[in-house]
Amino acid sequence: MVCYNLNNFYNTIIRRKFVLSISIHYKTMNFQKEIQVNAASQTAKKGLPAALWALTISAFGIGTTEFVIVGLLPTVASDLGITIPSAGLLVSLYAIGVAIGAPILTALTGKIPRKTLLVSIMLLFVIGNVLASIAPGFITLILARILTGFAHGVYFSIGSTIAASLVAEEKRATAISIMFSGLTLAIVTGVPLGTFIGQHFGWRATFIGVSILGIIGLAASLLLVPNHLKNGKTASVKSQFKVLGNKRLIFAFLMTAMGYGGTFVVFTYLSPILQKITGFQESTVTFILLIYGIAIALGNLIGGKAANKNPLKALLWMFAAQGLVLLAFYFTVSSPAASIITLFFLGALSFASVPGLQLLVVQIAEKELPGTEDVASGINIAAFNVGIAIGSYAGGMIVTSSLGLGSTPWIGALFLLVTVIITAYSIRLSKQR
Repeated sequence: MVCYNLNNFYNTIIRRKFVLSISIHYKTMNFQKEIQVNAASQTAKKGLPAALWALTISAFGIGTTEFVIVGLLPTVASDLGITIPSAGLLVSLYAIGVAIGAPILTALTGKIPRKTLLVSIMLLFVIGNVLASIAPGFITLILARILTGFAHGVYFSIGSTIAASLVAEEKRATAISIMFSGLTLAIVTGVPLGTFIGQHFGWRATFIGVSILGIIGLAASLLLVPNHLKNGKTASVKSQFKVLGNKRLIFAFLMTAMGYGGTFVVFTYLSPILQKITGFQESTVTFILLIYGIAIALGNLIGGKAANKNPLKALLWMFAAQGLVLLAFYFTVSSPAASIITLFFLGALSFASVPGLQLLVVQIAEKELPGTEDVASGINIAAFNVGIAIGSYAGGMIVTSSLGLGSTPWIGALFLLVTVIITAYSIRLSKQR
């Protein structure tokens, strides 16, 4: 999609129409405020602020652009005349952009009003995807991916705290889970659709489509997110990184990295596992992955509700259950019927901990290091990506070793065992405070 500069149009207005333009601007601002008030009042009765859906829409677009590139790597490599391993940099450098954007850029933008920052991030996201769609070569495409990675990192850092601030104390994890449902729904619907578009109309068409999603998210944020969002007490940039010295936060980050490491040991190689070990055809695997994605979305929402009151306790049970299901998958993987049932529960548990983990770091930061909530949330987003990298790498090592594909589930279960131990110790630490 091409971004049009509307300022060139408004610069043609002559001085005699100045009063009229002021009147239009005034009425437009009042209309926007009226939309915000009406939307908020209508959804308040249902217990879900309209702003939460704006966050979810944006999360859907960001989730789509993050994961859809995996299905487009062969197409991109062929079109740009590069190898598939080189095209793989579009995945890894995006993750680096997220890892940088989440903690560092979040810290540097701490004093910017939340809505202004949110809208600016979505604008950067749109620009990055438009740039990707018109990229003349591989280097430009890499730069576009890094830009969107920056936007991703900051968005989910502040999005978690904004979502939590929109609802009552006892519904904060639920609010975060609703926002992250946009990400999980992207895995279920956005990624398959984006891959289909890229394979039939060219990979550039996919990025144009994602740009449109970004514009919708941008418009929704402008209209539905309140203007009066509080920044809260913001610590200095130097003080914000004290989160790295907080013992409870460090263990929370370790829980995130290890938990998602265990998930991606298996998830990264799920398709070949189902084809080579279980014996499903490729077309059947696509349908199974859709079921898995639906389970992810359901688990995310259920996990959010479970973590509302006591996230640490809920996380302990979630990680323990996920480890047991991973171990069960090791034994059921050779049975088509049993493997599908196991995978459904595995999908539900794999992302159920996301809201609880985000809420946990925000709660610890609020209590022990006020003013660092966004940065703590950002570092946790980076920890997710570290976990994904560790899990994917470990899975690759296992697949190429004598252990083989079939061993990935029990190796993943070992990751979760370590995560359970870390979580149990974190509960002990919380009781000492």
